[in-house]
Amino acid sequence: MIAVLRWTTAKAASAVVVVWIVATLVFFAVRASGDPLEAILGGPGSQAGPETIAAATARYGLDQPLVTQYLLQLRDIATLQLGDSYARRQPVAELVIAQLPSTLLLAALALALAWALSISGALIQAVSRGVAGRAAAAVLRGCEIVASVMPQFWLGAVLIMVFAAGLGWLPATSTGTSPASLVLPVVTLAVPIAGFLSQVSRDALAEADQAPFAITARARGASETRVLLRHTLRHAALPALSLSGWAFGNLLSGAVVVEVLFARPGSAGSCRMRPYNGTCP
Repeated sequence: MIAVLRWTTAKAASAVVVVWIVATLVFFAVRASGDPLEAILGGPGSQAGPETIAAATARYGLDQPLVTQYLLQLRDIATLQLGDSYARRQPVAELVIAQLPSTLLLAALALALAWALSISGALIQAVSRGVAGRAAAAVLRGCEIVASVMPQFWLGAVLIMVFAAGLGWLPATSTGTSPASLVLPVVTLAVPIAGFLSQVSRDALAEADQAPFAITARARGASETRVLLRHTLRHAALPALSLSGWAFGNLLSGAVVVEVLFARPGSAGSCRMRPYNGTCP
């Protein structure tokens, strides 16, 4: 129990440190890139009047010293006060919560597909026999490597050109509620993660296949299929399963690019690609 408490405390402390570092880098990067007031008011071409500039300056504390602004930002983050969207006139927290279910659904479906693809690839390589089987396994290993390093924005663009613009099988945008509109975004997110998980599952499956429990099962007369499905697969899934938390976080971060690419609700970028409905930041 004490060990679990220590582990939890260490993880929580490391998370706090990461949030502090990110908040600090973002704060000073925004200040170094120019006047943050211009970004708030819509850029240099916004032509905001003196009264609007004065109100925004006071509202966001930009008339305070830089150190004071930094400390105020840390206070707001610590108290989960994300402020208001100047463009939408709504609290940022409400805007994030309104868009979060769409992003979570996309990430969850992509993780499920990545798992299905990775386990299928590992099983195919495990049962491959003969010259043809070894050739198929080699092709799958090459696909794993290519998929794991494939940029999501490039893959999404290719899928749009082939399946939406070329063949016309699926919609190019994901703004509707049709399940078909989810196919391309989910595949775009899932393929790179599937390539990585498949490599982990394949190596774990090969190691489990030579473990004592697998050898004992064969000695008792169990078939190769039974050994694979009842023994080695369960043990081989553990390393990939432990990476699911990391994979889901990676999918959430990658969802921003995919949502913009497919004009899907859930990101500010996708909102700018369709009429404003009052829910986009």
